[in-house]
Amino acid sequence: MTDILIVGAGPVGLTMAAELARYGVGVRLIDRAPHATETSKALVVWSRTLELMDRMGCTRAFLDAGLRAPGASIRSGGKVLGSPRLEGVASAYNFALMIPQCETERLLTAQLGAFGVEIERQVELVDFAETADGIDAHVRHADGREETVRTPWLIGCDGAHSTVRHKLGIPFSGSAQGDDWLLADVRLEGPAAPPADEIATYLHRDGPFVVFPIPGGRARVIATVGKADAAHPRPEPTLDDVQALVDQRAGGGFGVSDPVWLTHFRINERKVADYRRGRAFLAGDAAHIHSPAGGQGMNTGMQDAVNLAWKLAMVVRGQASASLLDSYSPERSAVGELVLRNATRLTDMATLSNPAAQTARNLALRFLLGLHVVRDRMATQLSEIEIAYADSPLSLGHGAGARWEPAAYAGPPPGAGSEPRFVLYAADATRGAELIERFPGLLEPTRRSLPSGSDLIVVRPDGYIGLAARDGAWETAEQYLRALA
Repeated sequence: MTDILIVGAGPVGLTMAAELARYGVGVRLIDRAPHATETSKALVVWSRTLELMDRMGCTRAFLDAGLRAPGASIRSGGKVLGSPRLEGVASAYNFALMIPQCETERLLTAQLGAFGVEIERQVELVDFAETADGIDAHVRHADGREETVRTPWLIGCDGAHSTVRHKLGIPFSGSAQGDDWLLADVRLEGPAAPPADEIATYLHRDGPFVVFPIPGGRARVIATVGKADAAHPRPEPTLDDVQALVDQRAGGGFGVSDPVWLTHFRINERKVADYRRGRAFLAGDAAHIHSPAGGQGMNTGMQDAVNLAWKLAMVVRGQASASLLDSYSPERSAVGELVLRNATRLTDMATLSNPAAQTARNLALRFLLGLHVVRDRMATQLSEIEIAYADSPLSLGHGAGARWEPAAYAGPPPGAGSEPRFVLYAADATRGAELIERFPGLLEPTRRSLPSGSDLIVVRPDGYIGLAARDGAWETAEQYLRALA
């Protein structure tokens, strides 16, 4: 009983499996689908996710396959209300990387394959039960063969209809937004088409119309098309329906052609209260789903995976106490709550139906987006570099929980390589070496320098500050690390 069982081979499950395998932890990754995603689905990889990919070693492959979008525009009635830009984001990846989910899965599958792990397809989790020292998972193969898998930990990355969540009996609280939305992956041609590297949002009295660029000269179009009626579902959209929306809400001036995906969807906004129960964990859409506004969903799930993977790896490898895992749910649940709240606000703002409220919204947006500080704040929020864990049980000291800026790494990204360890940043070489000698399983073997002073920083394997201390910090640091060991 050594392999961790991961259910679901989408971007979240693939990230989880690849990160655990990178750290030398045995995994089995199962998925009941016969093949990977073949449509574009989630389209955006944001700055913070790309930074975390630096640790994984696959950022370059994503950059080569994606399209860099440096900004967005918000428009109404032929006027540009504002143009948030990402060039000022404090990251080497100061853009939105547009890449279809099918490509994301292909690249992550290759990353996983480099560690000798293959996805077990058409294998379905049927049931499971926790025992004193693990979980007995009952799975069924495509040929009907059934198998009991003994695993120390079970991770549900199996989407909004998660079997793991259902079997745990964890409520998925929330509601469905009331509109039907149209989605179309098409080509746009014409003088008034938005720039091919820009996310363009058109606000209209009948509802929003949004264009996302896709590599290869395509674009994703989404728009509300009216209130949902479960008793009378809409017929599948046509290219003429998409063109009518272009003419009505975007002012025309460009045409749509060559559709590869036309569908309707509804927005659900739901979240679990706890991402863990015993030896089972939830990540990604199994734990939280929300509006696609802001394009945060897949990124949040992949960051769930990164957060949990290094902690599980340290526990499985005997480098840290199992209590380290207690930080996963509070950290990621707080992030999930923030993402859900922000996505809901953006959707509510875009779908205002009262004409007076729409006019007030447009006036406010024009004013606010004219302010440099507001545009910077929006870009920072979208890029996800502001995500922090200030209230985490792993955060101690002023500034703890914040992202350690890559410019201060003074070496490879914390957590890179084959062993997950915290990184000690300190000016005092002698005392730093002594601390590392006392906690060799927890700390990277080499102290990294701070420019000056007596500050002491301990950075987690995911690049967030765990301990931030000043004068007299060495005893505090020892107590902090002893609590983790």
